[in-house]
Amino acid sequence: MSNQWLEWARRIQSISQAGLTFSKDVFDIERYEELQKLSAEIMASYTNMKPHQIMDLFKQEKGYQTPKVDVRGVVFQNGKLLLVKEKHDHKWALPGGFCEVGLSPSENVVKEIKEEAGYDVVATKLLAILDMNKHPHPPQLYHYYKFFIQCDIVGGEALIGTETSDVNFFSETNLPTLSTSRNTLSQLHMLFDYGRNPNKPVTID
Repeated sequence: MSNQWLEWARRIQSISQAGLTFSKDVFDIERYEELQKLSAEIMASYTNMKPHQIMDLFKQEKGYQTPKVDVRGVVFQNGKLLLVKEKHDHKWALPGGFCEVGLSPSENVVKEIKEEAGYDVVATKLLAILDMNKHPHPPQLYHYYKFFIQCDIVGGEALIGTETSDVNFFSETNLPTLSTSRNTLSQLHMLFDYGRNPNKPVTID
């Protein structure tokens, strides 16, 4: 569901990064570097970022490019869903973030919930693995897979973190303004459906 220009730019970036990783020929390397610059220029023309800012991000990427993994914690309490208010855009999202190397998906989501919402949790069930390209997220530089993992509270209390300014539970009929780069309204409706139907199979798309 992402814009076609973004698909093209991502593909060009992926090809250029693979070429820079495996190519030994100096002329081929120059061509792949030129493709990388072209990708950055395309993305910059459609966003509020400068080409050099995008290139700085690209240069941090090493090896063959694959989708990044984003984990989101799904915590229900009395039929309501835990959300945190992001300092970045002052909108609400499921606690979570990019997976860190060395931690499993469940370890990552437990860590993120503690840091962003203050609760101690245990991960209990994978609910969904979604390709962000198939959902109405705003355009982003990279391609993400999103893991939604249900967790149960075992301790702690509601506390804001370095990236959050509020913590609360919301009913499905009273949701706040969402940070759609992190989660969409349709995704939250899907999660509430899991709350009502705990035997529902894992969603993969």
